[in-house]
Amino acid sequence: MALIVQKFGGTSVGSIEKIRAVAERVLKERQAGHRMIVVLSAMAGETDRLIGLARQMQHIPDPRELDMLVSTGEQVSIALFAMAVKGAGYDAVSLLGDQVAIHTDQMHTRARIDSIDADRINRYLDQGKIVTVAGFQGVSDNGDITTLGRGGSDTTAVALAAALHADACEIFTDVAGVFTTDPGIYDKARKIDYISYEEMLELASLGAKVLDIRAVSMAKRFKVPVHVRSTFGNTIGTWVVDEEKIMESMLVSGITYSKKEARITVKKVPDQPGIAAKVFLPISDAGILVDMIIQNAHEGGLTDMTFTVPKADYERAMEILHKVAREIQAQTVTGDQEIAKISIVGLGMRNHAGIASTMFQIMSREGINMMMVSTSEIKVSVVIAEKYTELAVRALHDAFALDKENLPQEEVD
Repeated sequence: MALIVQKFGGTSVGSIEKIRAVAERVLKERQAGHRMIVVLSAMAGETDRLIGLARQMQHIPDPRELDMLVSTGEQVSIALFAMAVKGAGYDAVSLLGDQVAIHTDQMHTRARIDSIDADRINRYLDQGKIVTVAGFQGVSDNGDITTLGRGGSDTTAVALAAALHADACEIFTDVAGVFTTDPGIYDKARKIDYISYEEMLELASLGAKVLDIRAVSMAKRFKVPVHVRSTFGNTIGTWVVDEEKIMESMLVSGITYSKKEARITVKKVPDQPGIAAKVFLPISDAGILVDMIIQNAHEGGLTDMTFTVPKADYERAMEILHKVAREIQAQTVTGDQEIAKISIVGLGMRNHAGIASTMFQIMSREGINMMMVSTSEIKVSVVIAEKYTELAVRALHDAFALDKENLPQEEVD
């Protein structure tokens, strides 16, 4: 008898019929003798609807009251699910985040989980109940309802699996698993059977939307096996596991892209100690994340600083940097929102030279200029013009033969 945590997203519970279908799927596992914990998101579109209501009251809704409002979406889902299970002749109980006692910090709308009390859930499991828990929410030390931000239900599920030492955490979504690249861009994209926590962390941070990065980080920390699979089929999906459990690593496991970044250059900055801090500290204080950074030196003690920021923060970043440029006597600030970041990720890159050079050769062959480059142990990222995104992804996918499984290293040129 295994203890299984299953999470279903908004599209999986988007209607009464879909909630019944989810209940039937869960009951098959229960009938097989497994103890079941089910984490549900709000019904598709419900969170956005509630945020829309909030903005009719306040242009920028109060974070505490917004959490109070949007947390009601999951309450509807879990109650309806529990009713569906009971209607089928089995016992179930629905619990909100504060009833489970999912303790978080006090950062409303993007809280982080500190701890979980497992006693109440264990009591219900011992009574033979299917326990359904509201995803995305918790409770702060002062008793306020908090929410974990977008993708928070994934994090709830993994955190519960860790706290209860579950045998597996299954994340049900509208895709069949983790693919070598976006199937919407390239029909040769292949579903990956096993991927390491490290690779999944990189893919999640670089734009892959299958799993929330906080959920992957928590799964890695507590060694929770995560199975990403489709709600609408019975096929095996992708297992996210320890590197040691993967028998053979591909040189490159996946290619991802992001069109949600912008490039900013502060030109002819005095090349002096402390200048970089004067440039980036105001950006940090504004809560804007800086990703790739390069610096090009000029003659005469001047340098250019180029970096990327989220496209949503571009206008605010430019406003801040124009002021900074005047203060440090930089020449000007320029920007480009029509960019994309293309990244290749793979554990095999640790022990094999030439991956980056192959990527650069492919970009050159296709006539794609690389504006920026960054690398890590298992990742290479380049910034290119946005119009070349699909071409770059397809060319790299072919170059590394990602449509084939377990390709020997020597076969990749």
